[in-house]
Amino acid sequence: MTAEHTQLVTALRELRARTGLSLAALAERTAYSKSSWERYLNGKVLPPRQAVRELCQVADEPDGRLTALWEIAESEWSGRGAVLAPAGGEPRPPSAESSPEAGRPRGRRGRLMVVLASVYVLLAGGMALALFLLPGRDTADDEPLSASAPYSVGPQCHGAACEGRDPLRLICGINPDTLTTYRTATGAHVELRHSEKCGASWARAWGTRIGDRVEVTAGGPTHDVRIGTKDDTETYVYTGMAAAHPGSTVRACFRPASPDGERECVEARVGASGPPRSSSPQ
Repeated sequence: MTAEHTQLVTALRELRARTGLSLAALAERTAYSKSSWERYLNGKVLPPRQAVRELCQVADEPDGRLTALWEIAESEWSGRGAVLAPAGGEPRPPSAESSPEAGRPRGRRGRLMVVLASVYVLLAGGMALALFLLPGRDTADDEPLSASAPYSVGPQCHGAACEGRDPLRLICGINPDTLTTYRTATGAHVELRHSEKCGASWARAWGTRIGDRVEVTAGGPTHDVRIGTKDDTETYVYTGMAAAHPGSTVRACFRPASPDGERECVEARVGASGPPRSSSPQ
């Protein structure tokens, strides 16, 4: 697999784990079979774009981020992304290399050997990347995924070292706990997430509007994110992380862009099983 395909598979596995569905149950809710989902989630084949969209729909997830990842992965998978930039700055396909024989048509066997060599390089490199990048078995399923995708990359921070940092870049966003999900008066959703391995929590939001702001705190510094572009409104936005341990109260607040909109907050306790607490608009 390419690095882009690996990133897509990691995101799809995390999303499927969040649904709690087995592969058989996922097949019942989509147009794709159980065996197809096994291949998609193990990185054996690139899933169709529609399969990615259907998984997002089942998980009640905006599909902007996942389809963007799919576009990149498909471009690399199909070879459309393999262009060279010569001195003139204009990209050109690899077949137009500057060589003494560049103008001579290649025979069928020569072209086949080039294709096979390219595929071999991609597969060999992709297998090595998979050893470092893919998460391990998905414990949310009653049909475990292939052990050929071992979890070998752990979180890159813990506790105070995660304060204010990106949960995805620090690998804290793999199979986190969802503390609570809150729907605001404007229709946006705010979700409190927690990674036990990272000892940190954060908020993510979707269905937002340009100018909205989301904040999170766990009794220490407050970290926020502002929705600044149209692309932000079509996918998830994440706050930085707040160090949190079992028993910590994590609080997220949503500030709408509208000047007459009211601030809305929700709280949840790490490790608690009771309902979250939401405050009145402020």
